Amino acid sequence: MVVATETVFIEHLGQVDAYLGMGIKIVTGLVLGSLVGFDREQKMKNAGIKTNVLICLGATLYTAISMLGIESGNGVHYDAARIPAQIVSGIGFLGAGAIMQDRGNIIGLTTAATIWVVAAIGMTIGYGYPVVATIFTLTILSVLRLLGPIYQGFESTKNHKYFHIEMLCNGDIKNFVKEIVFNTTDRIDELHEEIIDKEKNLRHLDFYVYLHPKKMRLMGDELRDIVQVEKIHYHQIESKAINKSFADE
Repeated sequence: MVVATETVFIEHLGQVDAYLGMGIKIVTGLVLGSLVGFDREQKMKNAGIKTNVLICLGATLYTAISMLGIESGNGVHYDAARIPAQIVSGIGFLGAGAIMQDRGNIIGLTTAATIWVVAAIGMTIGYGYPVVATIFTLTILSVLRLLGPIYQGFESTKNHKYFHIEMLCNGDIKNFVKEIVFNTTDRIDELHEEIIDKEKNLRHLDFYVYLHPKKMRLMGDELRDIVQVEKIHYHQIESKAINKSFADE
């Protein structure tokens, strides 16, 4: 008795052996999920490498298995859209968990949107289009990395204001704070760090920036979204007068 070998579709390769095709999909999902996760990990966001890899692999495998049932040719009819539709619904719960409300400010929207898009990358891989998924991933990384500086270039400096920023955080995050600030503005003054509690490694950061008020709100949300940040406070000032808003608490 001859047993038919199951195959799956991979773009540019056509129908290939199921094990080879699933291997290609799994490796692609692992690599692309890691690329997006690494970017978020560098910026110390809640959804880092492990989270994005698992989301991408999960969406890949769910979609691939649903397609495998259709392509097996066993005479059983499957609804190809059923499982992917549940992925779209389920990923919304993860995204909602990444969005938080803090003192009237909504934070985590970019993280939630990234989770949503990474699931779409996984589904694209699962359907058998790893090259298309790679192009999408590079596009997403370009948006995460380049859109901020480009947007900054369109803003007029005549409306920029001086802001005093204070942060209470666990651990040394000074370099990460600098990276976020310099992605928004090229001007940061008098960055001071004080260890308040050595045992808990609790630190107080104090610095000044010069930028547009709207960009200050966006940058404030991004700084607040760092895992180690306990509190953040900023206000517009006319001069660089030191304000110990929570250093005295």
